[in-house]
Amino acid sequence: MTEPITEQATIPAAPAPGNSTPRIKTPSTIAFAIGVLLFFMPFIDIRCNDMSLQKVNGAELATGFKIKGPDSGNSFLDGFGNGERKTKTGFSSNDKKDPNVYALAALALGALGLLLSFSNARLGGIGGVLTGSLAAASLIGLLIDIKRQIKADLSLKNGDAGIKIAVDFTPWFYLAVVSFIVAAYFSYKRMKT
Repeated sequence: MTEPITEQATIPAAPAPGNSTPRIKTPSTIAFAIGVLLFFMPFIDIRCNDMSLQKVNGAELATGFKIKGPDSGNSFLDGFGNGERKTKTGFSSNDKKDPNVYALAALALGALGLLLSFSNARLGGIGGVLTGSLAAASLIGLLIDIKRQIKADLSLKNGDAGIKIAVDFTPWFYLAVVSFIVAAYFSYKRMKT
């Protein structure tokens, strides 16, 4: 009867601290990957009078995009579909929006954080905390910047009674912010081990 007890006593103990690093870096790597992949989902929904005109993903915000709109005989919507004719809102179908610096910074920082998450514990931890935090801050800056631009554009066009242009941020945008915050947290935990 003593033999089974002896065999149970020889079961190896928990793995050494050096062997636990792959388990610790996996959550931060996954969080960064999710954050970067979310840039291919719609971040904003451009609406006019509660009608969705266009959904723009994060990559398009970072690289620039063209405003699209329906073609119709309506005088307001003519500028969206008939060449360079502009409407009272100042948009045309060929109106190209410049890349947003905040979106570009968030995408670049997220990609850098993903690359750093594959490195050793110290560099990956410190780099992950910095890039994850700065990517989340850049996305919050993007939200503030777009809201400010819309407010400024609407204040210039006070004569457009009945036309309501709004930009709504989608849940995908907020998930990207959360994933970068989670990546920074897991990178911090990784750095502490």
